[in-house]
Amino acid sequence: HRPDFLGHPAEVAAVLTEMREAGLIREVGISNYTIHQARALQAHLDFPIATTQPEFSVLQTSPLTDGTLDWCMETSVTPLAWSPLGGGRLFTEGNDPAVHRVQEVLDGIAAEQGVTRSAVAYAWILRHPSNPVAIVGTQNPKRIEDAVSAFNVNLSREEWNRILVASMGQPLP
Repeated sequence: HRPDFLGHPAEVAAVLTEMREAGLIREVGISNYTIHQARALQAHLDFPIATTQPEFSVLQTSPLTDGTLDWCMETSVTPLAWSPLGGGRLFTEGNDPAVHRVQEVLDGIAAEQGVTRSAVAYAWILRHPSNPVAIVGTQNPKRIEDAVSAFNVNLSREEWNRILVASMGQPLP
């Protein structure tokens, strides 16, 4: 579920290969790996890594710039976005200016499209061309319904970028 900093990628690959050959696993996914760690592991596997799980949300946008989603598109690895609602921070009333900026933009788009803030947040993730899957980790039935309604949200490129700019707190270069 995370890299073993004391394990050589060849050792990890050998165990995964053994598990696959024994029929214990069909595919391999990684979580919280850097691109370099993923490439090091892949170099020792005879089969492709199927998925990676980066933290990715309107409040955690680093997979857009650290190469994670680019690597996914390059290698056809499916990104599974964990914490797609920012660990619940999208629904807090705290003092984080970035959260307030994003909430305001999400709410404006949600009002225009007749959906909820969380539906727009999920739709923002799903809009990326790497075809991410948002991991819905809630037991709240309303949030599950909101996740499904994300498929009815149509974010334009301008709206998507407006959300990104709100999260970054500065204009795009």
